[in-house]
Amino acid sequence: MISAFMQFEFLRNAFYTGILIGFLAPMLGVFVVVRRLSLIADALSHVTLAGIAASLLVEKRFGLMVGVSPIYFGMAFSVTGALFIEKLRAVYKHYQELAIPIILSSGIGLGVIFISLADGFNTDLFNFLFGSVSAVTRADFWTVLIVSIGVIITIVAFYKELFVLSFDEEHAKVSGVNARIFHLIFIVMVALVIAASMRIVGILLVSSLMTLPVAASMRLSRGFKQTIFLAILFGEIAVIGGLISSFYLDLAPGGTIVIISVIILIITILWNKIRGGKK
Repeated sequence: MISAFMQFEFLRNAFYTGILIGFLAPMLGVFVVVRRLSLIADALSHVTLAGIAASLLVEKRFGLMVGVSPIYFGMAFSVTGALFIEKLRAVYKHYQELAIPIILSSGIGLGVIFISLADGFNTDLFNFLFGSVSAVTRADFWTVLIVSIGVIITIVAFYKELFVLSFDEEHAKVSGVNARIFHLIFIVMVALVIAASMRIVGILLVSSLMTLPVAASMRLSRGFKQTIFLAILFGEIAVIGGLISSFYLDLAPGGTIVIISVIILIITILWNKIRGGKK
């Protein structure tokens, strides 16, 4: 089945890109969930949508950016949204959670305006919203690979700082960790991973890949590193299973990936209850 799936170049592009996303999103998602910032993925995904819609609008109305992937425009908007979240967190020091719905609402508003100016939905925008196996290009793969290398190097290099900051920000500051800088680095990584994931999972569903595998792994793991390992494992199962299923069943890959993630989560919850009952 996999050999037949891999016989076309566009399927290979989707498969290799999916493996990278299945690794990246859950790994970063563990830090997101532990820091109780799960909604940040939704906020930045909607900002990314605004960027994609803006790129399609510019290309359609002005004939510019022909041949340039909208993923770069999405990344630019996503990173900008991440920087604005940090700025708003500083403005609302006692109500920092307000920054996320403000940026989420702004992203939705801009996205709707740009989509309406571009005369509504088209096939390209639909693919970005829900993911598409056939839309992934070799350029998308190289972009995701570069993002993956950058994110992995950053996490390995600053694992201790990110770990301490995730569990106790005050302790991190006392220990000499520059919380502001590392939080900025972290949120920019989240923005890049979300934008990079949109071809496979889709903008509206990408946050699920950052949270559902983590939620499942937390039911079984006994430590932070084990949580990361299991989250990546569940993420890869969901992505690979979702891509293959979506191809043979002619479904949007984003939806199948999310449903498989939900099934994995349900299985882990039931397994935990059964194991707890036996004890």
